[in-house]
Amino acid sequence: MEITTTDMGLAARVQQLTKQYGAGENAVRALDGVSVGIRRGEFTAVMGPSGSGKSTLMHIMAGLDAPSSGRVWIGDTDITGLGDADLTLLRRRRVGFVFQAFNLVPTLDVRSNILLPFDLDGRRPTPGERARIDGLVETLGLAPRLRHRPHELSGGQQQRVAIARALATAPDLLFADEPTGNLDSRTGREVLSLLAATSREHGQSIAMVTHDPFAAGYADRVLFLGDGRIVADRPRQTPEQISAHMLAAEDGADGRGAAGRMAAAHPADQPSTGVAR
Repeated sequence: MEITTTDMGLAARVQQLTKQYGAGENAVRALDGVSVGIRRGEFTAVMGPSGSGKSTLMHIMAGLDAPSSGRVWIGDTDITGLGDADLTLLRRRRVGFVFQAFNLVPTLDVRSNILLPFDLDGRRPTPGERARIDGLVETLGLAPRLRHRPHELSGGQQQRVAIARALATAPDLLFADEPTGNLDSRTGREVLSLLAATSREHGQSIAMVTHDPFAAGYADRVLFLGDGRIVADRPRQTPEQISAHMLAAEDGADGRGAAGRMAAAHPADQPSTGVAR
């Protein structure tokens, strides 16, 4: 019997994923045979130095980019060969996105920005979905701001609107790409706490790309990438532990590269299959 992604408790997974840009002497391999899964109901941070492949992994896993080789699933749907129209529909209905730049529509007020995924899908929220949205608005403290437009909001308030919009359709998986990058430290902590609470209290699956050890400290699990490969897969870590991992990847003078140095420093972190355990 075939084992499915759902059977493994995974919201998404990739198998033997590679991504190469360019050709010949100018070729750059951003991902090199990555196999990993994002567990359902878990908050996962994806970390690594600049150029390690973390954003490329997220974009391919979310269906925003295509791999050079390998396979990608969201739930039990193999999205590897889907066309643009099917991918757009799948992202709209099953995936949520929170980006560093907020990406709110400036001409729409808060309520209309939150409801945008439904408008794009050509439908109105069901009563159950509307109750969910009302709960998100209340939890995120946006009720007094529903008629405001983005330019009338602080950065933290705009990110809260982006989070409400991303969660409005109850997506299978929420991808967050440096979600606190444009926020001050206090507001960033509030946003991270909200994401962690969403995962913990509502079973939301979240994959967050970040370079910030403090932000990754909110996650249940931390994946470290180096040279396009998964080099460590750790349970919840403190910011200090995460910083130590990052230093292990960057330091060392044996010339083997970040992935090799981290693998040598933490051999126990190397999964036998590469898929989430």
